[in-house]
Amino acid sequence: MKGKQSAGVLLAICLFACSRPAAFSPRPSSNPWEDDYRSVSGMENYKKWGPYNVHDPACRKWGDHYYMFSTDAIFAENRTEAEKNGVPLGFIQVRRSQDLVNWEYLGWAFPEIPAEAVEWVRDHSGGRGAANIWAPYMIRHNDTCRLYFCVSAFGRKASYIGLAESASPEGPWLQKGCVVKTNDDSVMNAIDPSVIVDPETGRWWMHYGSFFGGLFCVELDPGTGLPLKEGDRGHLVARRANYTKDNLEAPEIIYNPELKKYYLFVSYDPLMTTYNVRAGRSDSPEGPFTDFTGQELKDTVDNFPVLTAPYRFDNHPGWAGTAHCAVLRTGDGEYFMFHQARLSPYNMLMVLHVRRMFFNSDGWPVVSPERYAGIPSRKFTEDDLAGEWEMIRILEPRHECNLKAGQILFGEGELTTEEQNRSFRLTLSADGKAGLTGYWSFLTEKQTIKLTMNEEEINELLIFAGQDWENEKETILFTGLDRNGRSVWGKKVTASLQTASLQTASLQTASLQTASPQAASPQTASPRPSPKERGRRKILIK
Repeated sequence: MKGKQSAGVLLAICLFACSRPAAFSPRPSSNPWEDDYRSVSGMENYKKWGPYNVHDPACRKWGDHYYMFSTDAIFAENRTEAEKNGVPLGFIQVRRSQDLVNWEYLGWAFPEIPAEAVEWVRDHSGGRGAANIWAPYMIRHNDTCRLYFCVSAFGRKASYIGLAESASPEGPWLQKGCVVKTNDDSVMNAIDPSVIVDPETGRWWMHYGSFFGGLFCVELDPGTGLPLKEGDRGHLVARRANYTKDNLEAPEIIYNPELKKYYLFVSYDPLMTTYNVRAGRSDSPEGPFTDFTGQELKDTVDNFPVLTAPYRFDNHPGWAGTAHCAVLRTGDGEYFMFHQARLSPYNMLMVLHVRRMFFNSDGWPVVSPERYAGIPSRKFTEDDLAGEWEMIRILEPRHECNLKAGQILFGEGELTTEEQNRSFRLTLSADGKAGLTGYWSFLTEKQTIKLTMNEEEINELLIFAGQDWENEKETILFTGLDRNGRSVWGKKVTASLQTASLQTASLQTASLQTASPQAASPQTASPRPSPKERGRRKILIK
């Protein structure tokens, strides 16, 4: 009798719960790959480097595939071992994907570094440098694939941006000559090219540069891909105050046709540790570009917003070097950011990060707190959002480093405690409370949260579905900017107590209704793998 009464109570609870749609709870979802790739880092395993050994990526759609080109950076590179195993080691890594999640490593674009580039660099750097190719950039011109690339000597302005062309992103490539070259007498440094085409005029512009003198923009001849005026090196578009300690490099220029704005993404600080992405915008592809506070990027103040920086969620050692980005707009009008990231604490393993990117109501870009894993888009309700969240406030570096040529000195390749943005927990209660003293509200139509914490209002946190890589679950994510232009990230990690109770009651009722001597025993899922082993220390810098 008591059993029947219990079943009746549980059934009543279940019927109450089922009268409204079940609230979303994070659910198991395997990651596409492991972050620690030492087991496949040997040269003979190069075909398994899909998302691995990625540095300074550039990405474009061509046919049915997205093609990615990146710098010659390999963890534990061993050319002797490569030759022994018949690895066709070359220059400029090439990958492709059909879904932006699963990447196929194709090999290398060039069999050798162009002789003209090697000669220029070594003649102007005392015979040093020109050992690899950095920061390629691919763009389409009619039926031709244009590949820009740079060759340099570390710590010098002896640099060369070249151009090669092919009928396919997979080559073969024909060298077309020099775009810009610099030496120690130059104001600028010829590295890190990014090219944009004005859709209204058809004019081509190349942005390039580094901490030496800042970032520059030069007009190109659409017909040749080379400078419109021979010898022209362009004009200044971005700089920082003190280049001995304030690194600036890696421009990425895009056009947003919906907002009719050009966006210039730049990278601050040392690439192995506190590398972080900032952005400015303009009505013109050649600038001037202004930031979140209205300051011009070519002024000497530091610019905002900050979109990415070193971070760590629970159950993971975290990431450093989260910058030098590429940005892609798909045919469906979705935006994605691609950048390298180094697995902490030793920051030697270089892994591709692909993030969804959005533009808020003020026209500023924001990026996902988690990597893209192909989770389908969906709409959420207010009930879905109640529960425990893990949040990160993305802040700029707060520790002064000693730098050489814009990069860290030997022995400083690990993050200090204050350089890594760590997560914290916040409960969004069903009654609208956020933590002990804050509160939140949800705009269902816009799929945004307004959050108040410690008397600070954050008015537009964009909600979307995504992968929780640290816990291997499909969940709800949010991203936005605070009033100072710093990113605010979050992911739902547990359901609300009310939701969990109703779901438990529903499962128990279903179990009572279906239980019989012949019923099969419920199967339990196998346990998730433990957090991945941390990376080993081995110096590898651009």
